[in-house]
Amino acid sequence: MRNTKTKLIAFLLLIALFASVKMISQNVREQDFNFDWKFQLQKDTKITTALPLKDTDWRDVRLPHDWSVEFSFDKTKEGATGYLDGGVAWYQKHFSIPKADKDKKFYILFDGVYNNAKFWLNGKLLGENPYGYSPTYFDLTPFLTKDGSQNVISVHVDHSRYADNRWYSGSGIYRNVKLITTDKLHIPIWGTFISTPEVNKELAKVQLKVKVENELSSKSTFDLSTKLVDANGTVVAKQNSTLKLNAKTNKEFTQTFTVTNPKLWDPENPNRYKAITTITTKGKVIDEYTTPFGIRKIEFKAKEGFFLNGKSTYMKGICIHHDGGLVGSAVPEGVWRRRLTILKECGVNAIRTSHNPFSEEFLDLCDEMGFLVQNELFDEFDLPKDKRQNYHERHDDYITKGYTEHFQKWGKSDLTRTILRDRNHPSVVQWSIGNEIEWTYLNYRYITGFWKDPKDPQKSGDFWGSIPMYSPEELKKRYDESNHGKYVLAETAKRLSGWVKELDDTRPTTANMIIPQVSHVSGYADAVDIAGYSYRNVIIPWAQKHFPTKQVTINECPGTWDDWKQVLEYPGVFSMFLWTGIDYLGEAHNEWPQKGWDGDLLDFAGFKKQGFNYHKSIWVNKPNIAIGTMPVKGTDFKVDELSGQLIVPKKELKWNNSKANFHWNYTPGEMIVVEVTSNHAEVELFLNGRSLGVRSMSECPDRIFRWAVPYQAGTLTAKAGFDGAEVTAQLKTTSEPVKIVLTTDQTKLKADGYDVAHIIAQLVDKDGNDVTTTEAQLTFDVKGDVKVLGVDNGWNKSTQDYQTNTVETHNGHALLLIQSLRKASDVSVKVSAKGLKSNEIAIEIR
Repeated sequence: MRNTKTKLIAFLLLIALFASVKMISQNVREQDFNFDWKFQLQKDTKITTALPLKDTDWRDVRLPHDWSVEFSFDKTKEGATGYLDGGVAWYQKHFSIPKADKDKKFYILFDGVYNNAKFWLNGKLLGENPYGYSPTYFDLTPFLTKDGSQNVISVHVDHSRYADNRWYSGSGIYRNVKLITTDKLHIPIWGTFISTPEVNKELAKVQLKVKVENELSSKSTFDLSTKLVDANGTVVAKQNSTLKLNAKTNKEFTQTFTVTNPKLWDPENPNRYKAITTITTKGKVIDEYTTPFGIRKIEFKAKEGFFLNGKSTYMKGICIHHDGGLVGSAVPEGVWRRRLTILKECGVNAIRTSHNPFSEEFLDLCDEMGFLVQNELFDEFDLPKDKRQNYHERHDDYITKGYTEHFQKWGKSDLTRTILRDRNHPSVVQWSIGNEIEWTYLNYRYITGFWKDPKDPQKSGDFWGSIPMYSPEELKKRYDESNHGKYVLAETAKRLSGWVKELDDTRPTTANMIIPQVSHVSGYADAVDIAGYSYRNVIIPWAQKHFPTKQVTINECPGTWDDWKQVLEYPGVFSMFLWTGIDYLGEAHNEWPQKGWDGDLLDFAGFKKQGFNYHKSIWVNKPNIAIGTMPVKGTDFKVDELSGQLIVPKKELKWNNSKANFHWNYTPGEMIVVEVTSNHAEVELFLNGRSLGVRSMSECPDRIFRWAVPYQAGTLTAKAGFDGAEVTAQLKTTSEPVKIVLTTDQTKLKADGYDVAHIIAQLVDKDGNDVTTTEAQLTFDVKGDVKVLGVDNGWNKSTQDYQTNTVETHNGHALLLIQSLRKASDVSVKVSAKGLKSNEIAIEIR
């Protein structure tokens, strides 16, 4: 018995010894390369040539990592990027390659590093990538030691120009990193392109283009085999070809498949398949490449709209930026999953990645959950925007030097790498080459006739609410006679669209046009397939009359009923993307303590806002109703002295960014605006059981039912619908909070170092009602092997640190985000506040 026990201990020690050596196992083509990195901030921008650096005293980090969000908010910094600093830093990773793999090829793939990054292996320069939003990879093989000794990857990130964006970008290796191992005969990274040229319910044709690279010194004969597998693991089609490839060459091969009774991909049923492609020589599989995809058909038609699988489909869209609140730009998959799940509830089915490519992980989620994606590439082309005030650059200082410094050299490369990565995602249905680019070409605005004063670029006359001042012919004449400057927007756009089409001709190109009447006559609109409008609904009829063969739609808008009416009333207009779906850091120049932009649907912590209920009432075809309130005082609302009804100011109809509260706690007699959102034709409001009257949709130009109500404590109830099918919503006057209720979206986490749980703390009164008008300082107590990512209360004006366990509530609630480690653990979460009791949350990590 003792001998057996001794052997077991020795065996376990041997396992531990192997685990302690960071040796790369070559059992799979792609390996997670996020763990065991070293990180160190640098005081200056100098790059040493003595690499690798000594890093024994550096901080240990797991990627993705955003160092900027770890700083405190600082009002002396720039609000354009959220009052968070940038800087310069080094990352290093030590690893070894088994001797048995000395004949393999090794690549490192970075999904995103922000920004101006340079990469070395064992002190040898691999390359650079200035654009922080594009993926990039490098061949490690020439500089790799393969005798089992140590290799060191070094990455230098220079984000000293920390206000080089108009929004928060984050800093560091903020997306996933992979190690790719292949044979010398292999499918290169992003080496497949799958499309579905024929699709119906009975049959689908699938086309797969596969690039094969032969880096051997002799010609190779091999079998290229692909099987298409559905979500259940069933092989639905397969093909095998025996092929030859000369030494030191690559070639693209095409395979076609027929799938009977295909399970089509759409937002309601996001069915997915995999194409598993293998290269076999002499009976041995030497490479296997998996391409996830969906079978779907997309069609865009002027004057008709967007058709998905033959069905007319509206894009109920939101624009969002890539940060995720307290985690900055290093957003765990679980954070996006929670947010996208909530957005689905109010009918969102489309996302515009404003104004840059997002992570591959984000697009994987959109594939899985069923979101249509407009994949946007750039916010600037040839000329810079002003990072603080938008339009063209008026602050020429070091910290705002941005991507236009690199566009001429790197634009095609960044576009190419992004499209090669993203073109197999069924969720991606459009490529947007750019956002509001016209601002940087000064002749565009003055051609309109609305801008008069070159010294005041914001002074635009009646541009926003007016149809074009001139006919298309006169606009064209004015354009031709204008000073075009060094660069011509239409020519640049034509090049960009051409680069897209060379890589993917299955999806249309678009651009978000802010001065479309000039873009239509200058050639800019003709450079893309679809002209997407930014806040220019008023000229849609004008454009459809004068340019009937050009499809126009809405790529960005305030998110009002008027925006959705354009989609419903004008054939061919198929989308609206409201600005913006979720609060984001940045675009807050001189707005301290406001650190970001107010979204419509969700706040920084992912809590619902009144705009969520509003869009649910116009986008979800199920009975719904919700109540919001706010004092009349301090708003632009007026109360009619005779009728007592509200007078709604016009500006409320133009921008849906309601400040409504979810409570019924005010001063007795105070006049309150009560807003009810519902998709019913009539709503009746009650206060303490007494009817305050009925409002009809016909008298609500923005589809929000409103009452002016003198405050009285009690219960506010809204009712709609017919007997037996009524929907109701209530707000109750609450008393002081007596306890904190903790809830979580996850009670079990995977011990993978990635999985997250959102723990919400809500103040409640003695009757169990949520208290949203009293705040408390909370301290979270977390026990167990788990990482605390931080806390947030969701408020745009909160400048509390994220990286802590204490937070003051806002609207009576706060969020704690925790993440698993790579070990099993039983975790308990408690919260304390002066005079308040709380429950305890248990989370199991396995």
